Amino acid sequence: MPEFTGGEGESGVSATLEEDATLLRIVIDRPTGNVLTTAVMQRIASELAAHSTDAGMRLVLIQSSGDHFSFGVSIQEHQRDQAPRMLAAFHSLVRQVASYPVPVSALVQGYCFGGAFELVLCCHLVFATPTAVFACPEIKLGVIPPVLAAVGPLRLGSPTAERLLLTGEDLDAISAQRLGLLTEVFQGSNLPEEEFLLWYRKRIRPLSAFALRQAARAARFESALIESLEARLTRIEQQYIQEIVASHDGNEGIAAFLEHRDPVWRNS
Repeated sequence: MPEFTGGEGESGVSATLEEDATLLRIVIDRPTGNVLTTAVMQRIASELAAHSTDAGMRLVLIQSSGDHFSFGVSIQEHQRDQAPRMLAAFHSLVRQVASYPVPVSALVQGYCFGGAFELVLCCHLVFATPTAVFACPEIKLGVIPPVLAAVGPLRLGSPTAERLLLTGEDLDAISAQRLGLLTEVFQGSNLPEEEFLLWYRKRIRPLSAFALRQAARAARFESALIESLEARLTRIEQQYIQEIVASHDGNEGIAAFLEHRDPVWRNS
């Protein structure tokens, strides 16, 4: 039986230790799109911190309930008075995932938008169903996705990352797999969770937890990904707070979305 490690509470996140405590499963379960609020991000970070030294743990799995992985970070928290706090929490989380001592994986179905896509970009392994769609549509709201800007070229290639950043277009599962982002697309007759467990039991569970930690550390020690999530992401976060949050269009796009109307751009 799985070992329950924490209550869902108001955050909409649950965590269980499974497969004889070798797998930490973190599930986002929130109505209307599994939106990543600051509370959700802090809860995921807390669970990761609580288990970072579990000697027998071999893999972390982040997944969501329902038809969609996540619509992204809360649009309400993109508003001027909340954006700095939201960005700090989110960027702390993606850095934690990218440098986690045990490999972190994601299982994506349906929409994986905005900050959810950026979080997935920082995972070590990414699994998906054929329904998966990845996108960062922030440009359509008059803002930008800082993590995509920082690490997208490394994970997707510069031309693709720039196209997604500038247009807000999406990637389907086949395209993401061709780019090398996806470890596997589960297309079998079993449920995706069952397909993942079959993969895990064959590929990861038989391995030494010690060796996996060594491999994860070696793979990302002073890597371009980690470096980009430090100085480069810090610079882009400052640009976001100092210029975008202070702009008309950056606030107009968010307000228009929340008010269900078309934005009126001033180009400033």
